[in-house]
Amino acid sequence: MSYAPEKVRKLFEEMRKYSVIADITEDSLKLRESYINANIVTSKYSNDALHVAIASSSNCSIILSWNFKHIVHYEKIALYNAINLINGYQQIFIYSPNEVINYD
Repeated sequence: MSYAPEKVRKLFEEMRKYSVIADITEDSLKLRESYINANIVTSKYSNDALHVAIASSSNCSIILSWNFKHIVHYEKIALYNAINLINGYQQIFIYSPNEVINYD
C-alpha cells in the first residue's frame, strides 16, 4: 500500500471502516496451491494467488484490485473461477476500482 498514490491511500483508509479483514486459513492456503498448480500464476506470485484465495475461501463476492497482471486479467479471472468451482467455492467477481467506484 505504501507504493500507492496518495489519492488511493486516502480512499483505502476511508473504505477500511466498511471492510472486514479476512484471515489466512488452511483452506485459503490450499486454494492458493490449487491456483499455482493450475499455472494461473507461478509460485513467484503466490501472494497474488493468496489474495484471491483468501477472498474466495472467505465467501467474498468481489475483489477490487489494481493488479492487472495477476488478478484483474480477463483470462486469469476465468481460471480462478474454474478452480474455485472445482474446489467447491463460488465464483468471484474481480474488477479494478475504476470499474466500480465513482471518484467524483
